Amino acid sequence: MNQNYDIAAFRKAIGPIKCEDNPVLVRQKSRDFYWYSPILKSELDRVVADLIVSPQNQGEIIEVLRAAHRLKIPVTPRGSGTGNYGQAMPLAGGIVLNLADMNRVLSIKPGRVVCEPGAILAKIDAETRASGQELRIFPSTYATASLGGFVAGGSGGVGSINWGGLRDFGNILRLRVLTMEAEPRVLELTGEDLHKAAHAYGTNGVIVEVEAPLTASYDWIDLIIGFDSFEAAAAYANALGEEDGILTKLITVIADPVPHDYFLRHRRFLPPGQSVVVIMVAAHALDPLRAFTRRYRRATTLFDASLLSPEERKGLPPNYELAWNHTTLRGLRVDPAITYLQALYPFPDQLETVKRIHEHFGQEVMGHLEFVRFNGKITCFGLPLVRFTTPARLDEIIAIHEAMGAPIFNPHRYTLEEGGMKQTDSVQLAFKREADPLGLLNPGKMIAWEDPNFDFSAGRNFLFPGLEERARAAGA
Repeated sequence: MNQNYDIAAFRKAIGPIKCEDNPVLVRQKSRDFYWYSPILKSELDRVVADLIVSPQNQGEIIEVLRAAHRLKIPVTPRGSGTGNYGQAMPLAGGIVLNLADMNRVLSIKPGRVVCEPGAILAKIDAETRASGQELRIFPSTYATASLGGFVAGGSGGVGSINWGGLRDFGNILRLRVLTMEAEPRVLELTGEDLHKAAHAYGTNGVIVEVEAPLTASYDWIDLIIGFDSFEAAAAYANALGEEDGILTKLITVIADPVPHDYFLRHRRFLPPGQSVVVIMVAAHALDPLRAFTRRYRRATTLFDASLLSPEERKGLPPNYELAWNHTTLRGLRVDPAITYLQALYPFPDQLETVKRIHEHFGQEVMGHLEFVRFNGKITCFGLPLVRFTTPARLDEIIAIHEAMGAPIFNPHRYTLEEGGMKQTDSVQLAFKREADPLGLLNPGKMIAWEDPNFDFSAGRNFLFPGLEERARAAGA
């Protein structure tokens, strides 16, 4: 326990609010999927909170924030911990504010749903489908991710082929946020103000309610289409994304040898030497998709869930658990040396950029594309699987991508700026000063707050001083 924080006084101040100090459980709730990155695994492996606090309602959160502010104890909000960059890991120790118990769907109306932050995405859809509606966008961790965590730490996912990313107007409707002050305030954010708290890692307010848009729900059919080259698969996927009349929810391209080598439960469907396009298509659009696919001489339908019996489908993960960051997870389960990057291949030259980069690296960097609507245009993000050797080589791979026209959103950094903003978001920083004047919310994640003079051009990563202090205290 960090002796600088008066945890005993804090617990006395919050009374019966649910807490956990069992070291094993505290460690478990102090981490996310940071270990996807060998860099973050090294930097963050010793990070641990002093206490886990699990409020049941907004009033209890206010009590927690009020007491923590008075005692100057850091608070790190956490959803279900499915992020990949240490977003919800308490770099300065203190309190992890576990919002998992605040998981109710509060209201469902045409085009919108209101939820508490800990509501699990799959459970939200289970409730909204009674009205013929579903969420627009979700990550591949759909079955376990919370809506508040997705808003605070995510950017896009399954459904982005139609709806773009969370940054796009309309993909979040309203946030209720509590400030970290002597007397916490309740703020209702809409419109442009949403950008103050969305994708801010909980650094500038605690999200206690989310109003999200809904779209019509459909039965989604999983297909996997095989090609003898990554280039041919990417061209097919790009063209499919531009077919406005064919309703898809997921269009993912994954290069050989990843599908056969890493998708173990689907392996019987995936012969060696095939790059694949992983698709979710609405049932009513299945026949049009088949007709579209017949135009591609090199395309082979390897997997069509609609043609399988329930027994044949048993044990197979849904296609969204082959895509986005689940692709990386499946690689890691087979080869622990696998890591990944996050790239953008800008419109209109995305296919040429993909081709040049894929040919340059070969199997050192195995192609993985997610087709999305970005600024109204169909293009693709990359989550390529990297055979990690050294940090220096990883930096070289990043530099080569950027030199070849593919900006990198670095998943091997835990700060907002280094992860892809490239420069400080002045709106979020100004809101941080207003909502958390002592800097107690999730310290270490916003460089502009911690070190305004940090030199991004020097090529080194920002290391929060508290990490070094805690490593020394642990005897490292």
